[in-house]
Amino acid sequence: MSADRNDPDEAHVGKAIDDDPSYLSAILGHAYRGELDRETTWRSRLDQTTTWTVTVMAAILTWAFSSPDNPHYIVLVGVVVATVFLLIEARRYRDYDVYRSRIRLFQQNLFAPALDPDRGLEHADWRTELSEDYRRPTVKITLREAVANRLKRIYAALLGVLLFAWVFRVTAFAPTQASVDDAAVGTVPGSVVVVIVVAYALAIVVVTVWPREREAKEEFREGEYGEWKDSE
Repeated sequence: MSADRNDPDEAHVGKAIDDDPSYLSAILGHAYRGELDRETTWRSRLDQTTTWTVTVMAAILTWAFSSPDNPHYIVLVGVVVATVFLLIEARRYRDYDVYRSRIRLFQQNLFAPALDPDRGLEHADWRTELSEDYRRPTVKITLREAVANRLKRIYAALLGVLLFAWVFRVTAFAPTQASVDDAAVGTVPGSVVVVIVVAYALAIVVVTVWPREREAKEEFREGEYGEWKDSE
């Protein structure tokens, strides 16, 4: 039988739990474990995407350099595939960040004060914030920030390898002296292909290094070794 939302007894179930610290502690513990499991699941999905990217890259590079007769543009196909995987992983990272942000609320405002009560809460209204997120779940970061995060973590290096491999493939396997014309793809002139590749590389660099204010909740970031620092 479904609960009647207009029934006063049903409407006050949550308040009754809130009034009893033992019930509330048990529920928060279960909630934390559930969020942690969901975060772990999405973390594994991120790793799976990266694994597929590396596998496809290895196969493409192996075939591209196995014979001088193989076309160089197959490496550019690898760049396109890696970019698609990057966008997929960025979307997954946005979902992963939803559960990670909830876990950080628990850690900062429940566990940390329990271990060191003198420092108080990080967020005075953390329960309200968590309640609203349970009522209306929303992603916390933009796609641009998610893409930039995955580029910094792994994809900038992977795409850099592919672009370098393409340059080496075009120049090293040139029949005579290497020139821009060797980069031609079908009827597309080599100069146009080079311009497109350079523009793509510059776009990747800009997205990766462009300064921005992080929207994601705190996590360990790059810094001096031995320091644990929140995001800027």
